[in-house]
Amino acid sequence: MSEERLIKKYANRRLYDASQSRHITLEDIRNLIVSGVRVRVIEDKTNEDITRLILLQVIADQEQFGRPILSTQLLESLIRFYGNSLQGFFSSYLEKSVETFMHQQEAVQSQLTRMMNTAPLAAMSEMTRHNLEMWSRMQETMLAAFAPQREAPRTNGKEAADGQA
Repeated sequence: MSEERLIKKYANRRLYDASQSRHITLEDIRNLIVSGVRVRVIEDKTNEDITRLILLQVIADQEQFGRPILSTQLLESLIRFYGNSLQGFFSSYLEKSVETFMHQQEAVQSQLTRMMNTAPLAAMSEMTRHNLEMWSRMQETMLAAFAPQREAPRTNGKEAADGQA
């Protein structure tokens, strides 16, 4: 990823890209993010970081006018997690899931490129093996997060001494 791009939001609700000295739209911010640019949006008068708010607006625009990703059922489920005791865990889980998905996409792209240049069946077999390994690791991580922590059995000095006698 490239450097972080600073965007200022003015009182008139216009967004200004300081690095390019021009006003931009939510669609411009979306295009920056798609191309790998990190953005940071601040309120001009207060210097308050409003990046999350602007990113949510970009998502809302895509959901309304673009090709939606989030189903109504998924949105309802997300809403139910707010204030829930598992909210923090769920947030981490979503981040890791998306990160894993992105890595898998990169691996698939790479493997497809290799497949075009080598034996197709061997590449498909390798891709399947790799995906199964990643899925297995993700499941293990999730199970470990839900499993209660076990403490090692405690022994005091007397029991250890008795056992040696």
